[in-house]
Amino acid sequence: MKNWPLWEIFIRSKAGLNHKHVGSLHAADEEMAIQNARDVYTRRNEGVSIWVVKSEFITASDPDDSDPLYEPAKDKVYRHPTFYDLPDEVKHM
Repeated sequence: MKNWPLWEIFIRSKAGLNHKHVGSLHAADEEMAIQNARDVYTRRNEGVSIWVVKSEFITASDPDDSDPLYEPAKDKVYRHPTFYDLPDEVKHM
């Protein structure tokens, strides 16, 4: 087990349309990762689909670099819904 790769586990719930990251576990291969994920993360029969991805294949941004990474989006205020005036007839949006 010491040399088993780390797998990231994503579960799609019965009510959901997308998979959500639920945790990580070590397993010898993808089949074992799916079986272990089923046992650990869907004990109450809440999942309909499991994805497993070796952690080594995931690339993530550094939280310390979030300002420069997201800076280009800050000058696009038109993408935010508060930029627009809604007619009085529209009560809830």
